[in-house]
Amino acid sequence: MKAKQEYYIPDGTYWPIIGSVGVATLFVGFANQMHGASWGGSAMALGFAVLVFMLFGWFGQVVKESSSGVYNSQVDRSFRWGMSWFIFSEVMFFAAFFGALLYARQLSVPWLGGEGNNIFTPELWNGFSATWQQIAFSTPGATLQSGVAISVPTKLVDTWGLPALNTALLLLSGVTLTLAHHALRAGQRQKIIGWLLATIILGVAFLGFQIAEYGHAYHDGLKLTSGIYGSTFYMLTGFHGFHVTVGAIMLTVILYRVQKGHFSADNHFGFEGVAWYWHFVDVVWLGLFIFVYWL
Repeated sequence: MKAKQEYYIPDGTYWPIIGSVGVATLFVGFANQMHGASWGGSAMALGFAVLVFMLFGWFGQVVKESSSGVYNSQVDRSFRWGMSWFIFSEVMFFAAFFGALLYARQLSVPWLGGEGNNIFTPELWNGFSATWQQIAFSTPGATLQSGVAISVPTKLVDTWGLPALNTALLLLSGVTLTLAHHALRAGQRQKIIGWLLATIILGVAFLGFQIAEYGHAYHDGLKLTSGIYGSTFYMLTGFHGFHVTVGAIMLTVILYRVQKGHFSADNHFGFEGVAWYWHFVDVVWLGLFIFVYWL
């Protein structure tokens, strides 16, 4: 018993095997779908369903073990380190896309304008200038020097419209989540539920406005094919929107657990882990707002 209290070793489980089967089925289906196989889509759906089943089952098992008091302080430290490394991997994920944005704006665009002894492409199309907006947004009907016509948007997304509103929503959601955390430490369960619900509503509102922004941008001609600006814009904002979606789902699960009375003032890492993730999403959006929309 003493050894178990000092270092906890979990019982064996079959959930990793089920998860591996789900991932393999998902990617096999995706690969065959890309090659035109008629059964590719069905395999993808099956693999995704197996993954969802695994997530519910495995996380449900962890929740039961935590609620039963099996875990000790060593397990709590392990969870914290695990979540910390996961968020670090997410930081590196977005750093790669921010790096691509920086490279395109600060290196590629000046080079296309003639810097660095580049004398081969001084003018890509009539009226070309080596500015970031011009890479995606040029005069309608402009043509490349080879005579190939191009079709690109003529105006940027309004920085102080929906992007600014979404920034305010995410920042406010960080405040409401922090208030929920303080309420949890104080044992005020009704306040926890209220602030958590407000955080989820703000996150869903953010996603709704981002969908509306995509609709306006696409209608105005900003697409993935709209030069390097369109590519980086949708990759960065799209992946961030996916993370907000995942965060909103996680917060909903935490809200359900709070209603079931699963957390206490001294034992609530499940809540804290999701809070860390949500604050990370907030910080990433600030970077997006500054470097994608503002500058």
